[in-house]
Amino acid sequence: MRLFLVFFFLVYSLLHVYAFFKARSALSLSFKPGIYLTAFMLLMILSPFIINISERYGYEFFARVMSYIGYLWMGGLLLFFSSSLLFDIYRLFVYVSAFILRKNLAVMIPSAGSSFFIPLLLSIAISFYGYFEAKNIHTENLIIRTSKLPDNISKLKIVQISDVHIGLIIREERLKNIIRIIKEAKPDILVSTGDLVDGQINKLEGLAEMLDEIKPEYGKFAVTGNHEFYAGIDQALDFTMKAGFKLLRGEWVSIEGIINIAGVDDRTLYTAGLSENITEKELLTGLDHNKFTILLKHRPLVDNDSIGLFDLQLSGHTHKGQLFPFSLITKMYYPSDSGILKLVDNSLLYVSRGAGTWGPPIRFLSPPEVTVIELVRQSGIQ
Repeated sequence: MRLFLVFFFLVYSLLHVYAFFKARSALSLSFKPGIYLTAFMLLMILSPFIINISERYGYEFFARVMSYIGYLWMGGLLLFFSSSLLFDIYRLFVYVSAFILRKNLAVMIPSAGSSFFIPLLLSIAISFYGYFEAKNIHTENLIIRTSKLPDNISKLKIVQISDVHIGLIIREERLKNIIRIIKEAKPDILVSTGDLVDGQINKLEGLAEMLDEIKPEYGKFAVTGNHEFYAGIDQALDFTMKAGFKLLRGEWVSIEGIINIAGVDDRTLYTAGLSENITEKELLTGLDHNKFTILLKHRPLVDNDSIGLFDLQLSGHTHKGQLFPFSLITKMYYPSDSGILKLVDNSLLYVSRGAGTWGPPIRFLSPPEVTVIELVRQSGIQ
């Protein structure tokens, strides 16, 4: 965790340095405006610390205001860096071409002003759009045909929520929208695949009770994500249980002879020594594999030893990058960063984009989702 924080703040600081020199070059900043910009950027670099400390000591209103300012800035800065980097790559291409061709191609090089203001305006426009895209929760429908449902059950509806990140930014309004979508789907089972809460979760009175109002016929099940650890595992687990979920921490349940659901803790808890280190193969081997088996696991990493022991792994974590082009990074790291993936031995992996946001309250080309999965009994399918 400490190593991650050091790496994060190092990279975040370097992004500010990059943006500062871009601004200074384009605007020809004098000493005093440069000092003001430097001070503001230092405040933004430290804003995650300021937010955490403010909330911890009870200054919730200030923490929420700083969250919106600091994290909107973070999202805008990331988008500015991405678009500005394209200009830098283009400039490098022109310089290299001029050297190879031995021609003066200066006319093709954008000015410092253009290289700053076009990415700036683009990042502002995308941030504005992405703020509203983050609130527009989509319903993703998935139909899976299986021979593993009992004869008296022709269809079973499972709703998956993931990465809601209830905290300073995701509050009553967003949660009401999520709950409305869940209720409209009329699930038989509701599952949460981690990061239900986000960071400090002080003063969330009434939010767990809102989720507890949902009473599917066959129950509600959840696993931990890395943010349950960041929020403080005890209070995160307490919130999840108050919301009516049964936590599966290296455990499985057989629901009335219809379906198996197993769940594992996020690896953050294993690393911190807060969870029993049971392998997925050990967990799944003893199940009745004539029944459809779902594995709940926060990160969309597939344990090769467990493939074939589950029918469907439900995961989240990636947000599909949340902001394009960062989806390119999640796509490279995970076998799938969103949607359905067929594995070997008739196993499937489904990765949710998540219903909330982490950090910047914006999404771009990665809309939030609540997933409705219908298991349909069909004979003859293996």
